[in-house]
Amino acid sequence: MSYFDKVTSFSTVTITDQGIDVASFVKACEGLAGIFDSLGSAFGMIKSDIQGNISKVQAKHKENPQVFATLESFVKGELAEKKRPAGEGLLWLKRTLEFTAIGLRSNVTDPNEELSASFTKAYTATLAPFHNFLVRPVFSMAMGACPKRADFYKTLGDTDPKFKQQLEDWLVGLEKVVAVLVAFYAANGIDKDIYAKK
Repeated sequence: MSYFDKVTSFSTVTITDQGIDVASFVKACEGLAGIFDSLGSAFGMIKSDIQGNISKVQAKHKENPQVFATLESFVKGELAEKKRPAGEGLLWLKRTLEFTAIGLRSNVTDPNEELSASFTKAYTATLAPFHNFLVRPVFSMAMGACPKRADFYKTLGDTDPKFKQQLEDWLVGLEKVVAVLVAFYAANGIDKDIYAKK
């Protein structure tokens, strides 16, 4: 049994013309915790950040599950408000999902690349531009503390014959979700301008 037998895959997240379904998205995001556990204690801050941002998204959804059924619906609903906790939480979650997707895709594509190299490149491309000078060194240290790729995949259960396909399905699903979120934030001009850096 692999790690992906225990979590909801991003390949199951419902995406329609109205947007990304909150409930299935949250379930898939909850599975990220174990991925970061497998990357080691240095990634504890990222894991904590993810869980906090998932809570913000859930709280908004619970306010009115029918009106805020999609991620896009509550982000648009918050644009007219001074405080946008769920929208900001989703934005940081989107950036972390981008980081994860790019890092893992790079590592899966190149079997000779170590995780530290894959995730350092991913961090530079996704999260680093939005982190201040105090946060960047902390994340840089975390990237350097990545386990060896063989140990990481072993922790996820790579001896299971289904593992490679499960990982690929999970990663393709994640990339699809990320692409929809990136396009939505870009189309509405809210990726960089509205929310402050950490």
